Amino acid sequence: MKADFQSFSDIFKNRQLVKAPAYPWQDLALRIIKELDIPGFKRSSVFKACKDLPQNVVELALNDTKELCKSGMKWKYFFKVLDVKKINKKIDEKK
Repeated sequence: MKADFQSFSDIFKNRQLVKAPAYPWQDLALRIIKELDIPGFKRSSVFKACKDLPQNVVELALNDTKELCKSGMKWKYFFKVLDVKKINKKIDEKK
């Protein structure tokens, strides 16, 4: 039986560096993409929403989606809930 050992230099050469998100909203967007299985063509919309809207509004939309939509295409429901949250936010700002 042959032992398969690597030297420290081999380990460091073969390691993969994972770049951390530069902004907190990027981390939130990645979490939403993972939790709701957002398809590739809608991922940029998630990043834009997380960048443009307050974090609490996006997290409320995520929580509402997880609570209300148990199956199917959760990502569609997420964008509908997010639109309602944006409209309510604009109404509140005008008051």
